[in-house]
Amino acid sequence: MLNKTLLIPIILAILLLSGCGQSTQSKVLTSPYKETEFLMGTVVTVRIYDDGKEAILDPAFKRIKSLADQITVNEQGSEIDDINKNAGIKAVSVSEDIYKLIEAGKKYSEKANGSFDISIGPLTSLWHIGFPDARKPDKDEIETTLPLVHYKDIELNKEEQTVFLKKKGMQLDLGAIAKGFITDEVVKVLNEYEVETAIVDLGGNIYVIGKNPSGKDWTVGIQDPFSPRGEIVGKISASNISIVTSGIYERFLEVDEIKYHHLLNPQDGYPFNNDVAGVSIISDQSIDGDALSTVVFSKGIKDGMEFIEGIKGVEAIFISTDKKIYTTSGLKNEFELTNNEFRMEELD
Repeated sequence: MLNKTLLIPIILAILLLSGCGQSTQSKVLTSPYKETEFLMGTVVTVRIYDDGKEAILDPAFKRIKSLADQITVNEQGSEIDDINKNAGIKAVSVSEDIYKLIEAGKKYSEKANGSFDISIGPLTSLWHIGFPDARKPDKDEIETTLPLVHYKDIELNKEEQTVFLKKKGMQLDLGAIAKGFITDEVVKVLNEYEVETAIVDLGGNIYVIGKNPSGKDWTVGIQDPFSPRGEIVGKISASNISIVTSGIYERFLEVDEIKYHHLLNPQDGYPFNNDVAGVSIISDQSIDGDALSTVVFSKGIKDGMEFIEGIKGVEAIFISTDKKIYTTSGLKNEFELTNNEFRMEELD
């Protein structure tokens, strides 16, 4: 389930530090064409540096809004809302975009063996963390809700392009992958118009296209999960790649001096409780980074590192609850620590 307020940037911000200096290419601007809107409960910004391509901001945002309208629940015309309302009743015909999104979400649920599950909607609705009525449910409520959470009860019919939730009360919650999917679709729009230098920013989902105005890779700062937005622990250089960051400190519920963050375990109904404070996933596709950032939270640092190392073309930066930073092998010489309150570590 993707509510507008649900996507208030609970995913840790990634600070973009674009290169300084004059452009080495006349067609690349040092000050971009930019549009910023508040959509899906988060700040969405697209920056285009190609001279003469300001008009491309319009189709880029049309694509964002079109997808958001299809995904957002409790809005007229929302396809996800329609699927949820018909849980246990009938299959619902959906658009090609939404079918592809749900199909990808189910595949990731299968890969994660249930630690990531797009049918987690009943649990997120029960806790409602991030909303004024957020509360800690009692054990009986959670136990009653858990049988409604199982990706295997999502029935997809590719030929008919329909989605059926087998049990009444089931709900899809695509908050863990929707922004990644939309980010990738916006990048496709920019590529269609041959935009060569741009930044797409959907809250915690960043995609950098081409080189910065000085002709070098973009410098991307990795958010400090213990500090206000904009404070970083280090940085990497990146080009034509997605960076997605997730963390537990921006959105939580506090009960009896105990903090319960928003990342819920679909297998026991409670927030994941391990050594991860924040994780950044670097991947070709933003939807992959979105899903994987949640998957590795379920595994903790050691198992999460091993999981990512087994995926070709994907890297990760983990920040532990005791301020240690671990990177996957492909980032050993790429990540630069800039905050002396943290220290680099390697797993035994």
